[in-house]
Amino acid sequence: MTTFKEIRGTAIQSVSSDPTNPEEGQIWYNNTIGVLKGYQLVANAWAAGGNLNTTRAYFSGAGTQTAGVVAGGDTTPGTNSNATEKYNGTSWTSSGNMNTSKESLAGTGTQTAAVYFGGYTTPPSPTGDANTTELYNGTSWTTSGTMNTARRGLSNSSAGTQTAALGFGGNPFIGVTTATESFNGSTWTTVNSLNTARSYFAGCGTQTAALGFGDTTATESWNGTSWTSVNSLNTGRGGLAGAGTQTLALAFGGGNPGGVLGATESWNGTNWTTTTSMATARGGSLAGAGTQSAAFAAGGAAPTYSNATEEFTGAFLATKTITT
Repeated sequence: MTTFKEIRGTAIQSVSSDPTNPEEGQIWYNNTIGVLKGYQLVANAWAAGGNLNTTRAYFSGAGTQTAGVVAGGDTTPGTNSNATEKYNGTSWTSSGNMNTSKESLAGTGTQTAAVYFGGYTTPPSPTGDANTTELYNGTSWTTSGTMNTARRGLSNSSAGTQTAALGFGGNPFIGVTTATESFNGSTWTTVNSLNTARSYFAGCGTQTAALGFGDTTATESWNGTSWTSVNSLNTGRGGLAGAGTQTLALAFGGGNPGGVLGATESWNGTNWTTTTSMATARGGSLAGAGTQSAAFAAGGAAPTYSNATEEFTGAFLATKTITT
């Protein structure tokens, strides 16, 4: 004789407290509080965070979603900034200013040990490309060694730490470049070039295992010695930001001839998959950092300059109350 369990599965249990190690899809009735609950997947989502103190675009972020830092940028078209702000996952706090005001610079590292480099110092002068480097200790900035190739358009195209960083691509006065440089905490060394010259794109990872993506749909993977072209983004765009690692990355925002975008894509080491878009579409080299499952996006142009921050949370399993 067929039983209900064989037709419908195990009956819902009535328990006095929630299970400590539930399985995905499990449902139970908590008779202590009189609530039906289940353990289910919560989808990827963007949520509003605290606004920046300084509205800006064409800058870069470093750190994590709960311990981030942003610096430099453009407060209005043609007006550079040296402002630095730190994020605690809720609000931004102004910190010590950079020594040089510039936009379209790159940054990487942590909130208390970041390195920012390159950029554009004197708009609209065509010769304002910078090769300068500054180190941040969580409070103040110190000037360090210069890059071999001065360039703007580096925004977000960086990877690594303060003492082991990688900078790639950009837009020197002579045109878009493939140049890649490695930083050891004090000096820059030219290494093998990108396969595709580009600027105002994004990157993530480490000095020996990095990912570069955007401007076009092109994606390239770095193994510490050379770049390899891998599967492309689904949506080509420039001025985007990224977070994560070489095998678990997130790309978000940006713009193309169709306008600014809130488009978000996740990378699994092989392919890009389109996921939940940001609430506010924006390009203009917004700042971003963090991991594939916990990132922040700040500022950018939407299309006017923005101070908005959004926080991305990747899909996760959680106990949820069932109401319907």
